Amino acid sequence: MAIKASEVKALREKTGAGMLDCKKALQETDGDLDKAIDYLREKGISKAEKKADRIAAEGLANVVKNEQKAVIYELNSETDFAAKNEQFTGLLEKIGQTLLANDVKTTEEALKVDVDGRTLDEYIVATAAKIGEKITLRRVEVVEKTDTQIVGSYVHMGGKIAALALLEGGDAQTAKDVAMHVAAINPRYLQEDDISDDVIEHEKELLRKEALNEGKPEHIVDKMVTGRLKKYLKEICLVHQPFVKDQDQSVGDYVKQSDAQIVTFKRFEVGEGVEKNEKDFASEVQSQMK
Repeated sequence: MAIKASEVKALREKTGAGMLDCKKALQETDGDLDKAIDYLREKGISKAEKKADRIAAEGLANVVKNEQKAVIYELNSETDFAAKNEQFTGLLEKIGQTLLANDVKTTEEALKVDVDGRTLDEYIVATAAKIGEKITLRRVEVVEKTDTQIVGSYVHMGGKIAALALLEGGDAQTAKDVAMHVAAINPRYLQEDDISDDVIEHEKELLRKEALNEGKPEHIVDKMVTGRLKKYLKEICLVHQPFVKDQDQSVGDYVKQSDAQIVTFKRFEVGEGVEKNEKDFASEVQSQMK
């Protein structure tokens, strides 16, 4: 019998199974949604009736690169326990190689590429069904390089933080050191010119109120704000930060020693900006046994 796309979509939302698996299940059960859910569960394709409303805020971040580009990406799971699963780490590696092999710029484009006869999105969902948790490719960023540029990368805490740095000139060790600094210190901007006027004006206003609340005379407040703002901007800009491996010099001065210049940098920390569910270890183990 003919299966409508809306029926396939409804089954996928309830089970988390891939589109092709959902279509086959509906065909095998004459379009009966409930029977199709049972069919998928019996086949081991769906281990939960619905994963869509779960929060995936754990997982791993990674960087992969070749001669043309570097890709930084974050793959999320519901629990840290699942992120250590061999199937999860295998999926992380598979995604990395897929991203390098295809011309993608965004997460949405990445999820549509072909992996062994199905989309990457469907491939992830199928793996999630085997592990029994919601798994999400949360974000992907691609940095393209020229022949004169070098990409350095660093993955910290087994994948909790990943960073990359793109340098014009220099060498591989310098690029890796900058990526390590980015992972450790988390700069917000490359240099002051990258900061918008709105951000600077907002910070000025905060510093002005802070000085006034300290009881400083009105006539010296502006000078204080100028000095404090200059210090603040240096703290958040990569090129001005004290280099993590040598606090006596800035990151900018360090790369100059290798006749290099930082072009850009990226840093992903797993789960940043995501409201996490609070679970104890016993709950994590129990969730894996269902």
